[in-house]
Amino acid sequence: MKFQLTSLFAALLLAGCASVGTVDPSQLPQAPTAYKAQSANGAAALTASWWQPFADPVLDDLVARAMTANTSVQAAANRLAQARAALGGAEAARLPQLGVAAGAGRAADPGARGLTQYNAGLNLAYELDLGGRLLHERNASALDVLAREQLLADARLLVQANVARGYLALRALDAEREIVRGTVAAYGETLSLTEKRARAGDVADLDLARVRAELAANEAEALALDRRRLELETALAVLLGEPASNFRLAPTAWSTALPVVPAGLPSELLQRRPDLAAARSQLQAAQARVGVAQAAWWPSLSLTAQGGGVSSEVANLLKSGASTWGIGLLAALPIFDGGRREAGVNTAKAQLDGSAIAFREQFLLALKDVEDQLGALTLLQQQGEANARAVSAASQALKLSDTRYRNGLVSQLELLDARRSELANKRAALQVRSAQYQATVGLIRALGGGWSEASVKVAGV
Repeated sequence: MKFQLTSLFAALLLAGCASVGTVDPSQLPQAPTAYKAQSANGAAALTASWWQPFADPVLDDLVARAMTANTSVQAAANRLAQARAALGGAEAARLPQLGVAAGAGRAADPGARGLTQYNAGLNLAYELDLGGRLLHERNASALDVLAREQLLADARLLVQANVARGYLALRALDAEREIVRGTVAAYGETLSLTEKRARAGDVADLDLARVRAELAANEAEALALDRRRLELETALAVLLGEPASNFRLAPTAWSTALPVVPAGLPSELLQRRPDLAAARSQLQAAQARVGVAQAAWWPSLSLTAQGGGVSSEVANLLKSGASTWGIGLLAALPIFDGGRREAGVNTAKAQLDGSAIAFREQFLLALKDVEDQLGALTLLQQQGEANARAVSAASQALKLSDTRYRNGLVSQLELLDARRSELANKRAALQVRSAQYQATVGLIRALGGGWSEASVKVAGV
C-alpha cells in the first residue's frame, strides 16, 4: 500500500502561511512507503455509512439513535457553535462601526446661569488594518471553525465506532453465553447419569463430586457472562444518550455480516481522518496567530466621523441651524512596552511549534492505528482457521469419549477433559471471531470512515 503523503501534507500545512510564520520541515511527519501488513483479498467496498455493510438492522438503528442523542456529539456541536460565534465577532471587527449617541448636559455661562444642552447624532468608526492584524484574526477564527467542524466529524465517527464495537461485543457475548449454557446442560445430563450409576454402585463418590464441581463451575461462569453483558448493555445506553434503566437489547442469534477489507487501500483514505484534518487546521490557525502578534508592531490607525445636532431645546435638535459634524484620524504607535509585543510574537511562535508537534504525533498515531488493525486482521484470519481445526478435533474427541464412557471403556476424567477441551476451543474460536469484527471496525475508524469502490480502484485494486 503505497503512500504519497509527505509532499501533500507539507503543501497543505504551509500554503499561504509563509508571511506569518513557518514550520520546521523536520517537525512534519514522514510517511512510510508501505504498510507492514497487507489486508486480506476481497472487494467488498464500504460506503460513507460504513456500518451498513455489516447488514444488521439493529446496529443501523443504534447508530441512528446515537447520532441524535449522544452527549459527546452534542458537546462537539456546541463547541462548533461557539467557534462560529467567535468568527462572527472577528469578521465584524473588520467592518465600519456605526452608532447613535444622545445626551444632555448642564453648564454655567459667564452670567452664572445654568444652561442645559441636548445633543444627538451618528458616530462612525473604522480601523484601517495596516498590519493585517484584523485579517489574521479573522483567518485564525475561520480555521478554528474548520477545526471544530472536523472535530465534530471525529466525535461522530468515534461514537459510531464505539456503538458498533459495543454492539458486536454484546452479540459475541450472547453467543458465548449460549455455548456455556449448552455446556451447563451437558454437565447436567452427565450428573444425572453419574448419580444413577452411583446409586447402582458403578461409580465412586469421587466421580460424582467431580461432575458436581464441573457443573457448579460452569454455572458460575455463565453468571459471570451475564454480568459482563449487563455492563455492555448499560455502556451502550450511555452512548445512545438514554437512561440505562430503560435500555434493553434482547439476546438474539449473531448473524451480523463481516465486511471484507480490500487488498489495497489508497493512501488518500488516511487524509480523510477528521482528527488529522482538525490538527492540520489548528496548525494553520497557529500560523495565522503569529501574524496577529507580528501586526502589533504596526501603528493602529482609526478613522472617525460624527454628525448630529446640539441645542438647548430638544425640539430644535433636528433643525439645520443646530447641526454639527466632524472627521478625525487617530493614530497610535507604542514606543516602549517593556518587551510585551516581542513576548507576544515569541509566544505565538512557540504555540505554532507546539501545534506542529501535535500534528506530527497525531499523524504517527494514525499510522500506528492502521498498522495495528491491518496486522490484527491478517493474524486473526490465520488464528481463526487454526481454531476451527481445533474445534472440529475437540468435538470429535468428545463424541468418542462420551460413547466410550457410556460403555464403561474410559474413566470419567477422560470424558470431563474432553468436554473441557471442546468448551475451551469453542470459546476461543468465538473470541477470535469477535476480535475480527472489532479489528474491522478499528481499521475503518483508523482510516476515517469507510472506503468506496472508486477509491479502491485508484490504488489499482
